[in-house]
Amino acid sequence: MRSCNPWVFLPPIFSVCTAAGLWGVYFVALYDNRVLPLSSTYRRRNGTANSPYISMAGNFPPASCIFSQVMNLAAFAGFVVGILRYLQVKNRLDKPWLNNLSLVLFSVSCLAMTAVGNFQVLEMKGIHDTATWMTFLPGLVYFLIQSYITLKVNLRNEGRIVAICRFLLSAAIFLCIILMLSLGSLPYMHNVRCQWALVMFYLIFLSTFAIEFRHCRFEVVCRDAVEDQSEPRASHGCREQLKQL
Repeated sequence: MRSCNPWVFLPPIFSVCTAAGLWGVYFVALYDNRVLPLSSTYRRRNGTANSPYISMAGNFPPASCIFSQVMNLAAFAGFVVGILRYLQVKNRLDKPWLNNLSLVLFSVSCLAMTAVGNFQVLEMKGIHDTATWMTFLPGLVYFLIQSYITLKVNLRNEGRIVAICRFLLSAAIFLCIILMLSLGSLPYMHNVRCQWALVMFYLIFLSTFAIEFRHCRFEVVCRDAVEDQSEPRASHGCREQLKQL
């Protein structure tokens, strides 16, 4: 990357910082004896510690404060990544409705992230659980669509390899969801580990957008909106548009 595009770093920085924040929440909750270690055999033990689900680790202060901030910032940064990806493939796809649908799905997923972070599981379980599935399921469909788009657009002849990697990550996310549902009735820790793996695969997928972002440049352009040059400039407006070159 001789002319380095700063937007290239957004997806991996987003993924690394979000993962670090979530693990920070876990370790704070573990230090306060609010949750059991992930290395435990069973999800429950005699005492006050809870299963180390991500939402459970982020339920009690001070970890809950960190959890809310992490989820809110992740939702915002993720939405920006989704917008940039939408603009990148907007004029390269023969089925534009797929691109529009994927943006809607990911917007729903990002909005649900904020609800997950701000409505704690033990306080508002119904809202929290609904928001959790609204994060994962639309996100999974978004990843599948983006994998297909990657294959069809085939940017710089890298599409096939990248698409295979993304399909594999999507399959891993789907497998984690199935395992979470099927192992939920068992007392072992496998269900909890599947949730953590699911979130990590989710973040890894989003970080792969850096592969294609390095081929494009995004600029914010501000221009005076002047309808008639002969009229006196009594008032001027400014508009902002995001432009892909």
